Amino acid sequence: MSLNLSLTAARNLHLAAQGLLTPNRRKASKADVLAAIQRMALLQIDTINVVARSPYLVLFSRLGQYDPAWLEQLLAEGRLYEYWAHEACFVPTEDYGLLRHRMLDPAGMGWKFSVRWMETHKAEIEALLAHIAAQGPVRSADFERKGGGKGTGWWDWKPEKRHLEVLFTAGRLMVAERRNFQRVYDLAERVLPDWDDARDLPTPEVAQARMVSRSCQALGVVKAGWVADYYRLKRGKYEQALHGLADAGELIPVRLEDSRHDAYVHHSLAHLLDDALAGRLQSTVTTLLSPFDPVVWDRKRASELFDFDYRIECYTPAAKRKYGYFVLPLLSRGRLVGRIDAKAHRKDGVFEVKALFIEPGLRISQRLLGDIGTALQRCATWHGTPRVQVQDAPLGLAEALGAFMDTHH
Repeated sequence: MSLNLSLTAARNLHLAAQGLLTPNRRKASKADVLAAIQRMALLQIDTINVVARSPYLVLFSRLGQYDPAWLEQLLAEGRLYEYWAHEACFVPTEDYGLLRHRMLDPAGMGWKFSVRWMETHKAEIEALLAHIAAQGPVRSADFERKGGGKGTGWWDWKPEKRHLEVLFTAGRLMVAERRNFQRVYDLAERVLPDWDDARDLPTPEVAQARMVSRSCQALGVVKAGWVADYYRLKRGKYEQALHGLADAGELIPVRLEDSRHDAYVHHSLAHLLDDALAGRLQSTVTTLLSPFDPVVWDRKRASELFDFDYRIECYTPAAKRKYGYFVLPLLSRGRLVGRIDAKAHRKDGVFEVKALFIEPGLRISQRLLGDIGTALQRCATWHGTPRVQVQDAPLGLAEALGAFMDTHH
């Protein structure tokens, strides 16, 4: 018999799995950064920096104040590696074997790899590998762009950057470190000297099963339709895989409120499931999320679980945007209550809220107002832009938030 789980309980279990159930009360450490990534399984990389770049913001949502340099240090120390997982991601190094099959058969990786490019430029690519072997790691910036001008996108990359990227996708090169967020590439065998395909590589079936299991663990609560997106597995039917994991004791079958589909809670949350069923599990976090946070990166799941329709609009032409360029979802006490179009003006020390949108039908209580104000101030202070300026918000909210900031700053 399945356990009946309300949507509120399911949300809280999901947030518990993601490390967003309760605020981090102690000072964060470098070990906490690694633990947060291990908990999520993947930390998506994006370079847009109107506010802090996405990977740093995802960690801030979970850890509060921390030193962003720890992320690069963990990469340089070999505790993390970079590869195409959900998209480009930081991944715990112990999970290297899960994605290794993509490197060994990169032809299915779409625009990220080109057999024709490898064949056409074989001599130059071999020369580049020989250069790295002899001279050490390189950045794309180490190669001058021929003919002047700047590239406008991946299709307009200088040849060396394309070489580096296809070699990265094929697993011949890895990112040894980042300098000023620029990738530094080295030979894979120097970055991961202890790895041996013949000895360490799981079968494709085992790797896929582990990715499904890791997705379930990171999500806390799953339905079959939510599984493929996390690691961008092939779309298909995952009911059987989930039934198998339930039979093995890795998943606990539940019935989600208003859902016809089977759902499951990962066994790592078994100790919280009783509290969730009894209504004792409460999320007390209010924070801004990155557009590339796992909580919202799957539009379908965010809609089904949180009744929150979220689209990343930075790739949408300005005239067609509904909310703004880089809009941060606002999580408060287990609900996605709104979104914020923000920009950090680092030179001026100003955190600009261009627009604040509250979800339709939501009553703005004094508690919610205080939660939003505190979350905004904390985020702004961490950015080094402690003055919050709210430009546009629902009637009365901009003034109320301004007054809150004045009394609490």
